[in-house]
Amino acid sequence: MHRSTLPPLLAPLAPLALIASFGLGLACRGGEGAPSDTDESDNIGDGGEVGDDPDRGGDQGSDQGESPDPFDLPSGEALYDPIATARASIGQIDNREAPVLPQCYTRTEGTHNPCWVCHVPARYPNVMADWDLQGSYQFSAVGKTNHWTNLFADHSAEIAAISDEEILAWIRSDNYAALRAAIAAIPADDYPGYRPDLDFAAGFDDEGFAVDHSGWRAFTYKPFSGVFWPTNGSTDDVMIRLPAHFRETRALYKINLAILEASMATDLSIPDAEISWTVEPIDETVAGFDLDGDGELEAAVTQILGLPAHYAGGAAEHPVRRGLYPEDTEFLHSVRYVDPDQGISARMKELRYSKKVDELAKWAILAAYEQEAEDKDEGLLPLYAGSPMVGLRNAFGWQLQGFIEDDQGRLRLQTHEEHYFCMGCHSTIGGTADQSFSFPRKQPGAAGWRYQDISGMPDVPQAGHSRGEVATYLERVGAGDEFRANQEMIERFFDEQGALDEAAVAAASADLSDMLMPSPARALALGKAYLVIVREQSFVHGRDAVIAPVANVFESIEDESSGLSESGKMYADGTLRLDWSQLP
Repeated sequence: MHRSTLPPLLAPLAPLALIASFGLGLACRGGEGAPSDTDESDNIGDGGEVGDDPDRGGDQGSDQGESPDPFDLPSGEALYDPIATARASIGQIDNREAPVLPQCYTRTEGTHNPCWVCHVPARYPNVMADWDLQGSYQFSAVGKTNHWTNLFADHSAEIAAISDEEILAWIRSDNYAALRAAIAAIPADDYPGYRPDLDFAAGFDDEGFAVDHSGWRAFTYKPFSGVFWPTNGSTDDVMIRLPAHFRETRALYKINLAILEASMATDLSIPDAEISWTVEPIDETVAGFDLDGDGELEAAVTQILGLPAHYAGGAAEHPVRRGLYPEDTEFLHSVRYVDPDQGISARMKELRYSKKVDELAKWAILAAYEQEAEDKDEGLLPLYAGSPMVGLRNAFGWQLQGFIEDDQGRLRLQTHEEHYFCMGCHSTIGGTADQSFSFPRKQPGAAGWRYQDISGMPDVPQAGHSRGEVATYLERVGAGDEFRANQEMIERFFDEQGALDEAAVAAASADLSDMLMPSPARALALGKAYLVIVREQSFVHGRDAVIAPVANVFESIEDESSGLSESGKMYADGTLRLDWSQLP
């Protein structure tokens, strides 16, 4: 079962009523102008930050409480209150097992196993060791009831009432600029949470750096298997930002990101001294130490051989800890509709922000996992410090805050219960890398530093595998999604007997955009299905876009066994990390 526990120092906050009474305000997911490599005096943006203290939100940075940069409200739009719904929801959580995702209720029938990508054997620093969950539905008494009832709702009439023209106009209209304007109008004392500080309209330069000097950098990555494939209803993007002392200049920022990439993306079975990772050209003379192992300091190396002991520049005192992000690392993640022509839509379904506010020592990481296991054995329900006003804190030092569409399509802060939905995957499953998914799956080298685009990206295998990851997933699941409801993928990649069509898979495997993008008709249908949920504001009953009621999902759990152990279809080889060696 997915469950998080409070760090020891926050244990006194355990009673939910006490947390609610505190009114904690906390944090769930182009162009010219970036500093030059030689500009040693100019930081790459300071950006607004959620602070370390979940009780107060902490230091929000010099820009918090006012507009992070000059921008106008979109034409024809009025200011709205994006935090009112969240503020009113503090302490209101009906489904305490919201961290258990809808996908966890899949009927495997002892044959179809989508669980292997999330539930994997342990390897430090993630020692969850939850691959046994592939074989059983180990839920609490509360979790045995599937609360995600939108999976079973028949929305066909509402979907049919939305025209193609209406949904296209919807997904092609921006809702992020209005959120920034609305948040900027809120006094700092009234809202201590994350203030969106990335100017998406200004975009990113050709190396992925945000043109607005906010310090955010976009990267391309292979989408996580199943629910995050575009064919299942959503596109997304992710940006990373390291603390200011890691990004004193563009050259130093590149070096430190390259070191972090080598730490997070390499196969953990390979010792630190033996890793080899392709990176964008970085300057060893700026770093002041050898990175490619040739004994010389060169101006443009593209390989890291052996993991360095520390970062560079102002971060030179910070040790590199394999598989762990430095404290104050931030991620910004937008979840979007699928545009049948452009791929990623202008409109955001969600905006998710996370920050590592505490870099735990090794003993504390191990203790957090041990506490998780003990709480599970005792049948305790998930509990997280914080509130929607600043987000929720997990036991591993991460603070998460998120925004989602209101019934008019404007982005609003998620409610307390809606934030709980974010916490399961980003707290305690074995398949994450320091509770993250995307950065360890970044495309290596310079090609991976640009705004998300899967065009031309091949179906590379997971580390330790020889077969492409998508192909392996299709084979093990017998479908293109956890619910086996994506008929388009089934018809395309399986024969009438349900066997994988190897020729069809091979023909598509050179380009993920060919393999994983839905047809225009399906993209529109999925957009309409999600719009129905938006208008209902029924996210607490499920936010998956399903065109018709789902059949291969339990409404309640009666038999704990999934049947996968008995059939010999449990897999102990799943890993988040990828083998990109097949790239040309």
